Amino acid sequence: MKRTKFPLEVQPVIPTKITRLNELSNDLVYSWDRHVRGLFFRLDKELWEICGHNPKLFLQRIGQDKLNNACEDPVYMQEYHRVLSAYDGYLNIKDQKETSRYLDPQEDLVAYFCAEFGLHESLPIYSGGLGILAGDHCKAASDMAVPFVAIGILYRQGYFTQQIDAEGNQVAIFTHSIFNNLPISPVTGTDGEQLRPAIRLQGHVIYFKVWEVKVGHIRIYLMDSDIPENSERDRAITHQLYGGDKTNRLLQEMVLGIGGVRVLTELGIKPTVWHINEGHAAFQILERCRELTNSGLDFYTALESVAASTVFTTHTPVPAGHDIFDHGLIRHYLHHYINDLGVDPEVFLQLGNNPIDPGGFNMTALALRGSRFHNGVSRIHGSIASQMESYIWPQIPAGHNPINYVTNGVHLPTFLDNEWINQFDLRFGGGWRNQLLNQAYWEQIDSIPGHTFWSVRKTLQGKMFEAIRSQLEKQQARNKSSQSLHRRLTQLLTTQSQDILTIGFARRFATYKRAALIFSDLERLTRLLNDPERPVVLIFGGKAHPHDQPGQDLIRRIHQLSLQPELEGKIILVEDFNMALARKLVSGVDIWLNNPEFPLEASGTSGQKAAMNGVLNLSIMDGWWAEGYNGENGWSITAHGPEFSSEFKNKEEANELLDLLEHEIIPLYFTRNSHGYSEGWIAKSKASMKSIIPRFNAQRMLRDYLKNYYGPASKSGRLLTAQNNAKAEELAQWKQHVLQAWPNISAELLEPPPHTITNGESIRLQVLVHLADLKPDDIVIDCLIGSSQTLSDIDTFEHEEVECFTFDKLSEDGRARFTLELKPENSGLINYMIRIYPYHPLQIRRFEIGRMIWL
Repeated sequence: MKRTKFPLEVQPVIPTKITRLNELSNDLVYSWDRHVRGLFFRLDKELWEICGHNPKLFLQRIGQDKLNNACEDPVYMQEYHRVLSAYDGYLNIKDQKETSRYLDPQEDLVAYFCAEFGLHESLPIYSGGLGILAGDHCKAASDMAVPFVAIGILYRQGYFTQQIDAEGNQVAIFTHSIFNNLPISPVTGTDGEQLRPAIRLQGHVIYFKVWEVKVGHIRIYLMDSDIPENSERDRAITHQLYGGDKTNRLLQEMVLGIGGVRVLTELGIKPTVWHINEGHAAFQILERCRELTNSGLDFYTALESVAASTVFTTHTPVPAGHDIFDHGLIRHYLHHYINDLGVDPEVFLQLGNNPIDPGGFNMTALALRGSRFHNGVSRIHGSIASQMESYIWPQIPAGHNPINYVTNGVHLPTFLDNEWINQFDLRFGGGWRNQLLNQAYWEQIDSIPGHTFWSVRKTLQGKMFEAIRSQLEKQQARNKSSQSLHRRLTQLLTTQSQDILTIGFARRFATYKRAALIFSDLERLTRLLNDPERPVVLIFGGKAHPHDQPGQDLIRRIHQLSLQPELEGKIILVEDFNMALARKLVSGVDIWLNNPEFPLEASGTSGQKAAMNGVLNLSIMDGWWAEGYNGENGWSITAHGPEFSSEFKNKEEANELLDLLEHEIIPLYFTRNSHGYSEGWIAKSKASMKSIIPRFNAQRMLRDYLKNYYGPASKSGRLLTAQNNAKAEELAQWKQHVLQAWPNISAELLEPPPHTITNGESIRLQVLVHLADLKPDDIVIDCLIGSSQTLSDIDTFEHEEVECFTFDKLSEDGRARFTLELKPENSGLINYMIRIYPYHPLQIRRFEIGRMIWL
């Protein structure tokens, strides 16, 4: 007989004495404030785990008796009032000096657009690194009281839950979020009704609901098309993160970019800085231009006005990683936009033109052409992006185009384990939280006694072991594995097994990340792992995209290796790597392994989280580690560039990896003093924390954005939009004029320069320029002086490696003569080069028009 279970959730009534638990459950401050989380955890530890650390769901399911008992518990009530006092004090901070140096809190506002936000496991609208980075960006903005609002999408299905079956196959489980259980609330307009912005497509209109996420000082607005006003097809647009076919991806990005601007407009929010975090949100440029063309501006003026206050961050170091839509799709869905903008369809399509795919509309190209502030996410990635996107500025050497970099950082309060927070509070007082940008301050980590430091590290390892055992137990029970297999796989993961070197590799299983590199010499690795005097365990975690078969093959191979008799218990593969498990792994392992194929790691932040917890990085010199490694805080693996074959790189880098393990890492870890710990290891571990905490936290990252991007974007935006966009119109007309005339520009040296002079003498350089239809003031001529090698590397040289002198102008009929008296400072062989480029005082970036002639 079939028996049906009917679920019934009987929700408690929150007692008046603790009614503000509701408020705390709807503010993502709990994602990094352990004291806020503690108020829930202490009420029912088991339910807290069952509810996935979601305070809002927790309050809907907790027993009434436990709430009532808490009200009568003086210890709980004392903690409740203490937490609320700290929470209110945090929210009452209205300004911070670091922020007000660059933005006016009363006048400025940053609008941050991103397709995903990884704030906490209780709000599953993220898939990986981009979302976690965006979440940390928002948290830092709250901590620094930056005037800031964010825009995203509320997905019914976030990224999938991963199961690994008995054969090592990844099984993707997609679950639907119940919005009533999430820390979100619907947004209402000035009339008190729920907001219903819309975007118009070919033949119909899509409406969407808007939800608000509170993150301390800042708000995130999320759009949701799954409402009755829409057709079934349109309701599915925001259903799944990065879900559906190309058409659905295009519609998602229209909702994000166009819809996001309309949300802010309807709420009366007027940003002064617009940040596009990856190309998914680039359509916001078009909507902002449309608003201006509707008010009477021409398209080119509108584009200059919009670009002046727009920041674009690219995270993708490979051309295939950028969203590209077919021209036919763009014409169909954006037809009315092209009409509204008053621009020729072919001109419109050129906004997304990329020579690699001339039949496609590239969202990165649109974002670059519609912004004036551009950055990669590490020093190496900034250089790679400059080369990869150099087609935007076709005559400018890649090393001189406007793409720069801000190296990513992580939100320390989120990822620093409680054990370290307790130590810092005990030894440094609470003031350490205000010293995250002070490198000298963190030298005092050396004052932590070695035995205490080692004890904390072992405690963290034990907590990680407990989490892994629990995860493996569920996995093996589901796969109907034997108890004996479970014991063999977890034989070293016990509280008694404290003297184990653990190496963690946990990230997305994409082939370029080379999860299997360490298995290149399996015989040698097996020998290292099976030394009874020096036990080593490899811990793997991560998901492969459901459509990435090679990535899933990697998972299957690691699973199979972990079941080989000689490797059982030495290789651990943990399923469903998520934010909660990540926090355990990045704090609990001893070594964080990262060996992507150079230069495909844009930044990487998991190693930063690990280093801040005293974990040592063993990494390819790519992404952030090329800036973070100082010789004392971990180990580096030599990176081989694209000029080497994959086979050669894999062989060389695998050998170096195993050499480092065998000859440096394992011996150092197991060299014990009389107190039972490795002094050399602790010295490196302390060096890791001292060097990484102040340089790679999210506040440092946000300070860089404030100083080099948000502040300048606010100023340039105000300049170009003043007096009804008069300056934007002047600049747009000048650019059109220059671009039309530039092919007819020519220049020549009036007389050959000498090859030899005596020290103290000067040479007179004269350049005659045929101006076509330009004026002498429309161009600048520079002379660059440097070594032969430096000037040969014109695409990559650092600006401080050369001297730059500007020619004086002397007008003539239809031509202009430019002169420079060049007097070298010292004797010896020098080299110089002469370049000519357009100039206008309203340009935000010197070479933004992308034109240059070299003599």
